Amino acid sequence: MPELPEVETTCRGIAPFAQGQTIDKIIVRQSQLRWPVDKFLSKKLAGQTISKISRRAKYLMLETEQGSLMIHLGMSGSLRVVEKLPLKKHDHIDICLSNGKIIRFNDPRRFGSVILNQQGLEHSLLIKLGVEPLCDDFNAAYMHQKARTRKIAIKSFIMNNHVVVGVGNIYAQESLFLSGIHPNRAASKISLARMETLVATIKQVLARAIKAGGSSLKDFTGADGKPGYFQQTLNVYGRNSANCLVCDTSLKQLNIGQRTTIYCPQCQR
Repeated sequence: MPELPEVETTCRGIAPFAQGQTIDKIIVRQSQLRWPVDKFLSKKLAGQTISKISRRAKYLMLETEQGSLMIHLGMSGSLRVVEKLPLKKHDHIDICLSNGKIIRFNDPRRFGSVILNQQGLEHSLLIKLGVEPLCDDFNAAYMHQKARTRKIAIKSFIMNNHVVVGVGNIYAQESLFLSGIHPNRAASKISLARMETLVATIKQVLARAIKAGGSSLKDFTGADGKPGYFQQTLNVYGRNSANCLVCDTSLKQLNIGQRTTIYCPQCQR
């Protein structure tokens, strides 16, 4: 599933080609995504200029005067910038721009969504989201306060989008390993000092993943069609039964919140 670094990579890849461009038309070949695509979407946005391309959590926002075209990649979706290339299977939507470029949405499993958002950050899908992990509001004091009465596992806590957005399974496991924190430790038991380490590590891990173009553990590619390479530096994710790269102890596996979690019993306490 594309996580925050993959969505941010896509956002940055699309922006140079689409920001400031006018939408000529939107071609919808398959409207049955996670939510049905508005059949009047092209009529509503044709002639509109994309003033800004941004991201909130895992939602891409193509902002116009009529509202933001809000795109979620779901579990298998991707956006590519193309120029009238032959269609591939599952190429469901084309956003055709005045410069001849096409933002093409492909989604084999159809769990993604394309919605015209005219409520801004008050939209029902956005209003309850937590802070962005790469902004100043995401800090140790905030997290320590949020966690002080929470007995859930720290891994589940940092993956809770009502607390902080975009720290998905891959990046949660990597951040906890690098912070030396056992993923099943209760969130309320994490001291302020350890929370400072964890917050700083999450920021570093996400920043490195974005720089590497995200992770391509299955089929993620950026807007240019190239895969991400962060998976080449993973310490624990997907390495069950391998040895820890730091202490050579055999890595262990457990399930937390119905998600497989790999950790080092020696390095993480």
